Amino acid sequence: MLCMLKTAGRLGGIVALIFLIVALLKQLIAVVGFLVAIIKIAIVLVFVAVLILIVFMIVRDRCNRKRDADF
Repeated sequence: MLCMLKTAGRLGGIVALIFLIVALLKQLIAVVGFLVAIIKIAIVLVFVAVLILIVFMIVRDRCNRKRDADF
């Protein structure tokens, strides 16, 4: 009887450890997914900012050329 309890205890410990590892892996996957999403959003924002700066530089250059042509 005592041998069966020891075996059940060890088996229960192993099963609990497996469930704990699975739960931690799920959380790790969720965190990595969240970080990847943040990185993607940052890349898109930087791209939009660069495009806006390019348009701003083009408009400013045209204004400067008009002002130089007037003089």
